[in-house]
Amino acid sequence: MWRPASVLFALFVCWASARLGGVTFAAPTLGGAGSGQDAAADGNDAEAALKAALRQAGIEIDLGLGMCSVPARVLVRNELLEYLLVGLHGSAHESLFATDVQPSLLNTALLALGAERGANAEWSERDPAPTEEELERGVSRVSVTLPKGDGFYLYALWKEAGEVYFLRIEDLLRNLKTGRSMRRHSWVYLGSRFAEFEADEPEQFVADREGNLINIAFFSEGNTLVTAALRDCLEQTIWIANSWMLPERDWPIQFVFARTPVSEAPSAWVDALLDPGAEMEEKEQR
Repeated sequence: MWRPASVLFALFVCWASARLGGVTFAAPTLGGAGSGQDAAADGNDAEAALKAALRQAGIEIDLGLGMCSVPARVLVRNELLEYLLVGLHGSAHESLFATDVQPSLLNTALLALGAERGANAEWSERDPAPTEEELERGVSRVSVTLPKGDGFYLYALWKEAGEVYFLRIEDLLRNLKTGRSMRRHSWVYLGSRFAEFEADEPEQFVADREGNLINIAFFSEGNTLVTAALRDCLEQTIWIANSWMLPERDWPIQFVFARTPVSEAPSAWVDALLDPGAEMEEKEQR
């Protein structure tokens, strides 16, 4: 399970307990007068506090719609991709997008949306083993169980030249083997994990340490928050951006997580979008 590592998690527990049976919790410590006093957890107040704390961390959440978003920017447009979203110290040379948001804080938002941990891809030796003839035909010695379980539908939201774009993430990825965009599907929630990296030191949230949030190609460690879940993702050298559908490198976007397929983003998120192209054009006109 995800472990309480921040005040955001305390707020999440407070909010969830109020929604799931009215259990009374001590109010989480937020600083300021009276912050250490015990109080009954009120669902609406706790929800508002959770949303405000997430917003300070750069995360927008709409619990009613089952959606959250984080600011990101376009990264790799013309090279092979193994990741969809990373942090600044993650695998930036092979990721389509990057974000400054701390993975464990995003994980809090995904939990608040009701995500339950799914199963990562698993590799096992074939039994019976393939014959020499089968191996010559390209049959693998191992079989792979695809990721499965609860997850999210992913979108990119941005504004360019006054136009608003809201696209499924799969439409922005191209499979070099088939020549088509990635098949749309629900991306499986993994929630990363905790691990000990130094002797006698506390365990760390691995996604925070490694900086990788969402993978396209499969990795056995399960260190990311979310994984793709298609058989094509067994291959690490076939994914590239649909660059003709994307704005230029470093263009700001909102990376959106939704519990169910949606056709549009919340209007408040759209209204807050930056449009560097329009701003540059305005400056030139001046």
